[in-house]
Amino acid sequence: MTSTLPEVGTPATGARTSKRTDMLESRPVNLDGFVEEWPEKGLVAMESDFDPQPSVRVENGVIVEMDGRERAAFDFMDTFIADHAIDVEVAERATAIPSKDIARMLVDPGVTRADLLDITRGLTPAKLLDVVKLLNVVEIMMSMQKMRARRSPANQAHSTSARDNPIQVAADAAEAALRGFAEMETTLGVLRYAPLVAIGLQVGAQSGRGGVITQCALEEATELDLGMRGITGYAETISVYGTESVFVDGDDTPWSKSFLASAYASRGIKMRFTSGTGSEVQMGNAEGRSMLFLEIRCILMAKGAGVQGLQNGSISCIGVPGAVPGGIRAVAAENLVCNMVDLECAAGNDQSFSHSAMRRTSRLMPQLLSGQDLVCSGFSGVPNSDNMFAGSNLDVEDYDDWNTIQRDLQIDGGLRHVREPEILAVREKAARAMQAVFAELDLPRITDEEIEAATYANSSADYPLREVLEDLKGAQSVMDRGVTGLDLVKILERTGFHDVAENLLQVLRQRVSGDLLQTSAILDENFVPQAAINDANDYAGPGTGYRLTGDRWNALKKLRHVTSAENPEEEVS
Repeated sequence: MTSTLPEVGTPATGARTSKRTDMLESRPVNLDGFVEEWPEKGLVAMESDFDPQPSVRVENGVIVEMDGRERAAFDFMDTFIADHAIDVEVAERATAIPSKDIARMLVDPGVTRADLLDITRGLTPAKLLDVVKLLNVVEIMMSMQKMRARRSPANQAHSTSARDNPIQVAADAAEAALRGFAEMETTLGVLRYAPLVAIGLQVGAQSGRGGVITQCALEEATELDLGMRGITGYAETISVYGTESVFVDGDDTPWSKSFLASAYASRGIKMRFTSGTGSEVQMGNAEGRSMLFLEIRCILMAKGAGVQGLQNGSISCIGVPGAVPGGIRAVAAENLVCNMVDLECAAGNDQSFSHSAMRRTSRLMPQLLSGQDLVCSGFSGVPNSDNMFAGSNLDVEDYDDWNTIQRDLQIDGGLRHVREPEILAVREKAARAMQAVFAELDLPRITDEEIEAATYANSSADYPLREVLEDLKGAQSVMDRGVTGLDLVKILERTGFHDVAENLLQVLRQRVSGDLLQTSAILDENFVPQAAINDANDYAGPGTGYRLTGDRWNALKKLRHVTSAENPEEEVS
């Protein structure tokens, strides 16, 4: 008997579809882009037949063969990694260990982080890939919990303005600092605004909570200049890539990036590189390798350059791995590899990649649940309409959700709920401190109307327009006059903002001590550096490692809408 049923996937009656299908087609997730794998072009997350097999051979203290290539055939990435990123004393021994055994050690609480680092410091890019591709997402998370460098997790925010308004940047930075962010970064639509916006970020952050360190992400010459002047405290947007051809396209090499890193470190500026799965595919030169293999090369390049960490997690390329099967698993795996080679990990959750709220959350969970040095390397402390980093996976609309998830699961994502009066107070303080700084530096006036707007605003649309040309002239004068962070301290002290001046001075003092150059270094509210050297991750199974308890847990229990046990008619804030 011949069946009359339609083929699977064919509408039962011509072009007509069911109401269920119509409903599903209207869901936000179907606005996302998805593509089939194309391994020959590198459009595959982490399991490609074109990736090399692990191997290493050492002669007279030099790696002469790595991952199937003889030294004579090395490209400059291979050469740099072999000479600077892999410990030749353990390379052959470590590579000989079966990948399955290393993967099991990662999830075994009986094996210490130190034991694993003794192995992973000798692994080649292909061997690291061979290990992590054996892990499912839960196992990746278990491994991250043990392998991250700093015991206590933290978070980083963006504070930017669609109008490059330095008053807005200052007010939003003050609120973000109060909410708990340890680091903040800004960037510009108009490069010439950089000095004013960087000052706004720095003054605003110290108005909200002392100890926050800040950066202004720009082209490298200006970014380094601002850092040398003490107007910024760290840098991370120094991009590295996993293929020689992409490096060459950018007129860079691993050695030029290393030289730049040393320039920052020489002045006590905290410094990490940036990379991420998918960048080489996006730039058209993946050389037929998987995204994760190329990202592992970037991670080892950062290790070899001597920087203390890496911003990775795909970052601005997240749409590429997000479009292929297993792509978000690969992003979690790249964060783990960063942990495995003992680098600080600013774990992404940065640029927006999906229309789906559920997908956005699922991308976040591996890093939030397991903890990372910086769970986000760009939680937008402004509405995404003002985010000059092209929008973030999370923005100010998600503050309450984030705090609730921390409370629901008893996990620490670095933030806390704060009351409205506190928020208004620090926003106004930041704006008035900026008003004083601008007046003392003879910059275009900040009006009381702008102070009022900054106190209560949500976005740049809530601020009076400024005279852009006059601001740009003022910004140039800041550079021409050689204004420094210490000049800002003196102005703040002279104009009555004693606590903000003291906060900024304490941050600048860290530049002299060099403590911020330690792996995973941040400053606590007492300006004590917390880093891998004095807050080392000591996870060794249940009941060990970082646990959300005590005063910190009590603080995270508090939300704006909590019913009082003693007075059920009242809400606890």
